[in-house]
Amino acid sequence: MTRFNTAAHPVLADHERQRCEIWTRVMGYHRPVASFNTGKKGEFAERVYFCEPGRAAPGTPSRTEVATPELA
Repeated sequence: MTRFNTAAHPVLADHERQRCEIWTRVMGYHRPVASFNTGKKGEFAERVYFCEPGRAAPGTPSRTEVATPELA
């Protein structure tokens, strides 16, 4: 069972933040999206992710990832 921290998230100033680098699989290998040319970035933005009917959408936590109260 996964426990999530319920404490408030710290507020960071802009100079304390770090850019999140996004990678994707292209033609059998992984590359950072930031290195794509303009056309490939556009294709990446237009991607549609497959979601099997009856399943949770991508990015939705599964039942095992959702915090639940402990049973007494």
